[in-house]
Order: sequence, then structure tokens, then C-alpha cells
Amino acid sequence: MEEISSAAQFIPVDAFDIIIFGAAGDLSLRKIIPALFHRWRDSQIPDASRIVGVSRTEMDDEAFRKLVYDSYRKFNPNTEIAAEEWTRFSSLLHYRAVNAADAEADWSDLSALLEQRRDNLRVFYLALPPNIYGAVAANIDSAGLKTPDARIVLEKPIGKDLASARAINDGVGAVFAEKNIFRIDHYLGKETVQNLIVLRFMNSIFEPIWNANAIDHVEITVAESIGCEGRASYYDTAGALRDMVQNHLLQLLCLVAMEPPLNLNSDTVRDEKIKVLKALRPVKLRDIRNISVRGQYASGATDGEVVQSYEAELERGSNTETFVALKANLDNWRWKDVPFYLRTGKRMSGRHSEIVVQFKDVAHSLIKDGAPPPPTRMVIRLQPDEGVKLLLTTKDPGPGGMRLRYVPLNLSYADHFEARYPDAYERLLMAVVRGDLALFMRRDEVEAAWQWVDGILAAWEADETPVHKYPAGTDGPPQAAMLLDRDGREWWAGK
Repeated sequence: MEEISSAAQFIPVDAFDIIIFGAAGDLSLRKIIPALFHRWRDSQIPDASRIVGVSRTEMDDEAFRKLVYDSYRKFNPNTEIAAEEWTRFSSLLHYRAVNAADAEADWSDLSALLEQRRDNLRVFYLALPPNIYGAVAANIDSAGLKTPDARIVLEKPIGKDLASARAINDGVGAVFAEKNIFRIDHYLGKETVQNLIVLRFMNSIFEPIWNANAIDHVEITVAESIGCEGRASYYDTAGALRDMVQNHLLQLLCLVAMEPPLNLNSDTVRDEKIKVLKALRPVKLRDIRNISVRGQYASGATDGEVVQSYEAELERGSNTETFVALKANLDNWRWKDVPFYLRTGKRMSGRHSEIVVQFKDVAHSLIKDGAPPPPTRMVIRLQPDEGVKLLLTTKDPGPGGMRLRYVPLNLSYADHFEARYPDAYERLLMAVVRGDLALFMRRDEVEAAWQWVDGILAAWEADETPVHKYPAGTDGPPQAAMLLDRDGREWWAGK
């Protein structure tokens, strides 16, 4: 059998220092530092690199190392670590207490530590509230920590609307060049998301049918079974539209809908994505209830456990949506009259993220008796159990006439790729060190997405669009099903 390539190999990066602001927080301890440990464990990160934690909390290096270790064991209980191995890794961990948003803060201890290895590439990771990104960037510069090739990583969301996004981009952009700003969206680091481009553009059977001539509609779902998990106070200022649609779901839409790039260079790919965002049909006030549904979870049961309502978690009433479903259209040649249905929510029936491309019905059914054959679908599962299924109608083997069966051609990553491959944060962090911007959002992408989302937010406010309650453990309010039912369609409910 012909193979394209042999097993993946981890290519070491040059030595670097990553300075994590907000290092004692959940994101750092749960995602960022474990990702760095896994890359170091696979010999991709050299021992000359350093992981420097920064926060306002007073702590020495040993206390920070213990905090990191205890957190890793909590979040990765099944991972075996030899004592000698952890001792080696922990030598990369350092800590300095700095209030990074305070222009009067003393940065001398951090500066002295970094100067010990001035030749190391510097990566500043801001695991902080986005509203202080500009101030922290300015203080990094004032403290003399920014080297010519230093990079800064910004977590989403970049702002809460177009105006605040522009202010953040202006503030950070006044210190760092655009080529050194990495706006991270961990969905873009998922293996199956990256495979979308390969699937579409390096398999000749798909491109001729990847358009309005053959595709009926596209569904993009990001469902979570958890609630706000201690983030209720933050979440209430954002909601599902700002927290998930503006970044994750619109980025997935871009990859499904973009035109073929000339190559895989970072700006070539991002140029095609921005065209998709600019083609999004603006939302009109008169249409808002026909193209959007807002929901908020009430008490119910998820994973066999009775859980509180969102308002009970928040300990007050709220009109913030924890679920949103949208119908989006792209006004361009490829996708004329093909709707994209987007939905995301918390406390849904299960945790899964998937893209469903539903093709049009056959023009003429050869079998007159019984129900027509179901449509061909491509289901791209992002999590859990990453993989791609192509659902086709075939004849059920055996005698007794022409009986049809709906069966998948299944590419399961777990079944076909035995080796552990890096998770999203691992892959994205190594891309930052290499300077590869292809998996990160450019400024104009962020602002174009906000421009479309701002139209929805403004229409909701002017229309006083209701927030429908749905029991925890379900797939949102019934109005979400009606959103598709009006078009003679329904959400894909397969597994």
C-alpha cells in the first residue's frame, strides 16, 4: 500500500523562555504548563529553555514547582511520571511575583532572570483578562523586557465588541509588530480542524462538489455538558455568542467555506478566511427572531447528576444566554443560498464538537416504495473521538429485495493512528516558538468577526429577543429545532 509519509516525528525547537502572566491561574496550570511538559517529555523542548511563571502572588521557585506538580497530578491522574523525570523538568520552572498591569511595579527580579539567557527567544503569554492586554504589553516594553524577536500570545476573547477589540489590538500593536502577535484559539490547534484544509484541497473528489450545486446545508455544533464551573461572574458579562461564536465557531465556518489558498503560508490562508468573514450576510433587525435563538439552562440532569440552573450558580437572575443557535448565510458564488447553522451551549446532553456537511437529495429515487434514502453526509468530529465519517446509502446484503442501509465510511484517528499526537495547546505553543502564524487569528479576522457579531447583539437588544429556558442535559430549547424546521431541515442527531 502506498503511503504519503512515515510516522510523525517531533522536530526540536530552539531554546526559548516562555513568561506566563497569570501563571497561578486555571488556564496556566490546567493547559499551558502541562502542554509544555508533554513537548519537553517528547524531546521537542531543549533543557536550555525556561518556563517563568508570573503573577501577583508572592511565591518562590520551589513553591511554584510544587503548585505545578500538584495541579498536574490532579488534572492528569493517569499519567505516570518518574521522580527523576519530574525533577529534570521542574528545573525549567521559575517564578517571579509582579503585578504586570501596574505601571509602577518592580520588574527588576524578572528582568535579571531573563538577562541570564538573553539569547533565548522570549514568548510572553498573557493568561490574563483581555482588558489589560494593552497595559501589560506597554509595561513589558517599559521594563526593557521586549527583545527584537519577542512574541506575545493573547488568549480569547479579544474584547467584548468591535470597539474594545480595536482598543486591545491598538494597545498591543503599539508595542509588538503584527508578525509577533499570536492570538490563540485552541480550536485551530485540533488535529481534525487542521485536517479540514487537507481533506478539502488535497483530495480531488471533494472540491468539485464542495459548493451550492451539491451541498444542501452545513451544521457546526460545539456542545458542552459542563456549566460555568466557577466562571459564572465572568460568563455573565459575555454569554455564548461572545464566548464561543465570535471565535471558535466562526473560525470553523471559515475553514469549511474558504476558497482554495495558493499555499499554506500563514497570510495566504488567512487572506482566504477574511474573505469568508466579509461575505457573512449582515443581520437585519426584522430577521433576528428567524435566524437566532437564545437559551439559558435551567436545573436538570447531566451525566446522571442533578445540577443547578445557571441563575442558581450565579446566585441572581440573569438574561445572559448560555446557548445560542444561528442561521448564517454567505453572499458569494460558492455558497449562494446554502445556510450554515451554528449552535453552542452549556449543560447540553453531551460534550461534542462536530461539523456536518449535508449534501442534496438525489434527483430521482430509483425505489418508489418506502421512505426516500437519507442524504449523504460528511460528519467531521472534532471532540471527543476525532475523526471523519462519510455516511452513504448502500444495499443491505442478502436476498429479499432491494433493502437500503445507511452506513459510514469511518476514519477514526484512534483506530488509524496509534501514537499519541500533541493536543491543541501543545501544537500551538510550538507554532509560536517557530513563528508560524497560520493557526492564529490576524487582527482583521478578529475585527471582521466582531463586526458581524455586533450586528446580532444590537438586534437582540433592540428586539428584546427572549432567552428561552432549557433543562440541563438537553440539546437546547425547542426553538432551536424550529430554526431548522422552518427551512424543512433538522439538526443531525447521529453518533
